[in-house]
Amino acid sequence: MVTETRSGAQSAGVPTVLVIHGPNLNLLGTREPEIYGHTTLADINLQLAALGNELGIQVQSFQSNSEGALVDRIQQARGKTDLIIINPAAYTHTSIAIRDALIAIDAPVIEVHLSNVHKREPFRHHSTIADVVDGRLMGFGAEGYFLALRAAAQILKHRAKPQK
Repeated sequence: MVTETRSGAQSAGVPTVLVIHGPNLNLLGTREPEIYGHTTLADINLQLAALGNELGIQVQSFQSNSEGALVDRIQQARGKTDLIIINPAAYTHTSIAIRDALIAIDAPVIEVHLSNVHKREPFRHHSTIADVVDGRLMGFGAEGYFLALRAAAQILKHRAKPQK
């Protein structure tokens, strides 16, 4: 399953943030709600778009259960996206391909996880992208995505300022 949503029309000068959701996140709200909460992915995407409008950011959201589709979407963002927020989900612990794609896009990246992975099984403690992202948020449930978008706005604001 691959889903993509966009907030508003892309405008010149308006920064673009791509939010990437990895495998099984399409089941949010029904899959292990005691860990991941009751908020659906559709609700998260709608709220991200609304927050993006408040912050003056165009938000694009993409979800796939396929590692290859995630890599393809990251590569398509190269030169077109100002920042990526990614929850690689289970691929966090295994995907060198996603890591390499994120390095190749030359844009800031924020890693998000709904649960605190360090309070879970030991195999979840390792992230293949932790050392190549600009920031990480975990354990805040769906709110982590909104915190990440607010952080993205600050990162983009500071990047846009001319260097003295």
